[in-house]
Amino acid sequence: MSHLQQSFAVRFTYNVFFTEKLFKSTNPLLADFFTQQSSELRKKILFVIDSGVADAHPDLLTDIKAYFAQLTDRVELVPELIVIPGGEISKNDPALVEQLVDAVDRHGVDRHSYIVAVGGGSVLDMVGYAAAISHRGIRHIRIPTTVLSQNDSGVGVKNSVNYRGKKNFLGTFVPPVAVFNDRDFLITLDDRDWRAGISEAIKVALIKDSLFFEWIERNAEALAARDMETMDYLIHRCAEMHLEHIAGGDPFEMGSSRPLDFGHWSAHKLEQLTNFELRHGEAVAIGIAMDCLYSQQLGWLTDADTNRVLKTLRTLGFSLYQPMLDADESKGVLKGLAEFREHLGGQLTIMLLQGIGKGVEVHEIDAAKVRWSIATLKEQEPTAESQLV
Repeated sequence: MSHLQQSFAVRFTYNVFFTEKLFKSTNPLLADFFTQQSSELRKKILFVIDSGVADAHPDLLTDIKAYFAQLTDRVELVPELIVIPGGEISKNDPALVEQLVDAVDRHGVDRHSYIVAVGGGSVLDMVGYAAAISHRGIRHIRIPTTVLSQNDSGVGVKNSVNYRGKKNFLGTFVPPVAVFNDRDFLITLDDRDWRAGISEAIKVALIKDSLFFEWIERNAEALAARDMETMDYLIHRCAEMHLEHIAGGDPFEMGSSRPLDFGHWSAHKLEQLTNFELRHGEAVAIGIAMDCLYSQQLGWLTDADTNRVLKTLRTLGFSLYQPMLDADESKGVLKGLAEFREHLGGQLTIMLLQGIGKGVEVHEIDAAKVRWSIATLKEQEPTAESQLV
């Protein structure tokens, strides 16, 4: 008997840029990026834009066309700027993936060309997936437009769509060639989308950096009041920590450990149970609260630290109870444990806290403790009448 063994490594490098007014002629960032992409041939560039972003920024499509009219020696803008629905609907509708694959075919977008996604995390996920499966991979560029996508999902390496009622069931691990964070897109966000992304910063701080959590705690009121300079720091630090995590461990999640999914096992299920009316970041805030209370019951997180986390989340404006938490257990949030394990593969692995800034993985979850955590959040949730007082 004999065998052949293959072993090789592939290096990925990409930059996350922070800027403003990205598509104004006075901003050279994109122009410089394409100048540095060494090639003798002009590459095509196909834009896919979140409809909510297009509506909030009515000059956006005109600005994109004007900007790339200056770069015809470097890239060829596909004249069809594709506008698709934003939010979770973009990941739930297979026709949208087919629409993008069709555009790639009709416009002759090859593997050395670019697909650019402008939008929130769901649009970035779906467009990245369509790019990854077209021609076995077309270079994709992300231009995140929400707090959540600028500090978390948009800077990572994952692309996905929902399938068979399960979140992110189909997907790929393909890094972007670049990410451009434009702070101007945040100005038009509604309060829910502004707030939702902050939960991902709290998540990474709680498992990795107690000082960052203390900073968020001190600045919670400024963040809730939409202070832009404070948000700039939060996004930059959170994105930095995500990049450090990706580079330092298991970027394509070959194992069962996913520490950055702290608070997510219940959040993913809760999104589904609410028919995605709950924003991802809002569900994560609830998931964080649940897992902090669970950690408290284990004696790992002190009462004082648990209350600090819950108070910070509420100061930011998060509601920490949702009625679907009490859905029948045959289809409720506890069912999310099995789905989470299946999605990870291998054994169930859940991140909990042994202190602020110190995450620890467990492989079993006690349903009774989960139910106690839910009951506690329900009991503590302000009633509509008390909020009017």
